[in-house]
Amino acid sequence: MRFPILAAAVFVATPIAVQAEDITPLVSAEWLNAHAGQENLVILDIRDKVAETDLGELPYIANAVVAPYSSAGWRTEIDGVPGQIPPVEEIAGLIGNLGIDGDDHVVIVPWGTDSSEFGGATRVYWTFKYLGHDAVSILDGGWRQYDAQGGARVAEPAVAEATTFPYEINEALRATTADVEAALAQGTALVDGRPQEQHQGQSKSPVVRVEGTIPGAVNLPHSNFYSAEYASFAQPETIAALAEGLGLGADEKSIVFCNTGHWASIAWFGLHEVAGNKNAAMYDGSMAEWAADPARPIQ
Repeated sequence: MRFPILAAAVFVATPIAVQAEDITPLVSAEWLNAHAGQENLVILDIRDKVAETDLGELPYIANAVVAPYSSAGWRTEIDGVPGQIPPVEEIAGLIGNLGIDGDDHVVIVPWGTDSSEFGGATRVYWTFKYLGHDAVSILDGGWRQYDAQGGARVAEPAVAEATTFPYEINEALRATTADVEAALAQGTALVDGRPQEQHQGQSKSPVVRVEGTIPGAVNLPHSNFYSAEYASFAQPETIAALAEGLGLGADEKSIVFCNTGHWASIAWFGLHEVAGNKNAAMYDGSMAEWAADPARPIQ
């Protein structure tokens, strides 16, 4: 990626070259500060409503391109189901217009306020992985950690030069309704990433037709994966313990879902990326799609 490097508000050390071993699911604010400005490192700021904050004249991250999670086009409604990944050519076009190409290491930055907001980063991360782009990370703690560590701030986001973003779909990461139906027949683990009250049918999202969950699903709420108090994602050993407590094996095949594939991406990121279970897939249609057909079973 190439774009003009804007003047920073604070001093930033000379960037350190990004090595292959640096591309981990989560990176720290210290790591990002050390590598900011590297030619093939793209900081992707997905924070919503930055202009409406009280951050003053320097609300943006130095050298970052901006594509807000809720408004840039990361998700769309397809066949009446909200929150779907857009057609491949469309989402690849969005990424390419941000100046991101196949050689770039992308670091996604949310606000980091709580697990639900952090889910914007995990959903965008899943999108890159689904498109076959493995050089992607999330800034652990998001903007909260970046600002706490004195990250450089500027008045305006970087202006990227549009390019072509190559993709090769990784179908194993995305479960369809047919996959969930097969999972029910085969006894494959189904993981509900929603809050307990929704899993138990005590409440529901407005986009879901009825209360309840997919039969046999275990509940692993998204809030268990991220600390709003400390602005940090759960450690691998914590996630392993959560999974074990639900009877999920370390490498067990599973499908994670929620209402629209937002909260599910948090649980998927924790299980698949941080804990290393490469047999976990995400059902982005989730309960909005599953419950739309009254013929499908609801527990």
